[in-house]
Amino acid sequence: MDLTLERIKYIIAVVLYGTIGMFLRQVSLPSEIVVLCRGTLGALFICAYLKSRGRRIDRSAIRANRSWLLLSGVCLGLNWIFLFAAYIHTTVAIASLCNYMAPIIVVLIAPLALREPLDKRKIPCVFAAFIGIILVSGFWKGEAGGSFGILMGAAAAACFVVIVICNRKMRGINAYDKAVVQLAVSALTVLPYVLIRNCGASLDWNARSVVIILLLGLIHTGAAYCLYFSGMASLPVQTVAVLGYLEPVVAVLCSALLLQEKMGLAGWIGAILVLGAAVIGERMGAAREGDPARKE
Repeated sequence: MDLTLERIKYIIAVVLYGTIGMFLRQVSLPSEIVVLCRGTLGALFICAYLKSRGRRIDRSAIRANRSWLLLSGVCLGLNWIFLFAAYIHTTVAIASLCNYMAPIIVVLIAPLALREPLDKRKIPCVFAAFIGIILVSGFWKGEAGGSFGILMGAAAAACFVVIVICNRKMRGINAYDKAVVQLAVSALTVLPYVLIRNCGASLDWNARSVVIILLLGLIHTGAAYCLYFSGMASLPVQTVAVLGYLEPVVAVLCSALLLQEKMGLAGWIGAILVLGAAVIGERMGAAREGDPARKE
């Protein structure tokens, strides 16, 4: 197995994820419609990919994990709605960093939710991330920096936490089958809300928005998921953990350099604290588990 190629696949996937907020800023349609289209197109893309590889969806594995799949799919749809709303009401950097508080939250609740012992070495990482998000948000000097957007980012993180827990609870199901169901359920979750909120509304289906939605559904979701799972399957756990945090780094850089969303010195320090705490925490977890090739 060429680990360099697998590493490149994984990096492309997480970089694509990191640019989502930047593209969403160019869409003139409500976030729930984007979520519906993204989930639907992503699920269809992965189904087509599996068929092209001669692989069938394992229905028995899906039935065995249906409760966790349904819950995680609902939370995936809600995570995207909250995160996309956060992108609109605050900067892409702040929204992304709020969402990536989820791994830190998982550390705190793991003893209760997963019955895993609390790794006391990670407690400083939790405090560092908490201080970092305060610095990024501007609360420390009375500047909310888009308080509603921060609230939406926090809600996205809460949904992200539930997804992580659900994924840890599943057994005997491969990553592609899991992704197809979660994406399909995420689309079904937001469908009633889309119909109720936008029934009779005048929507701006301009060419730019349509192209970006197709891009987000087929490339940033379907293709990115396939690259992500393909790369992750053979890479060492520590490599996966560290490279995964390219996503929020890319989001922060897109926010600052391409969208010209200023953060200030305190904001940059906060971003470094959040990302550093997350990376160090992941490395501790990977080191504790050993460094085997990861199979899902």
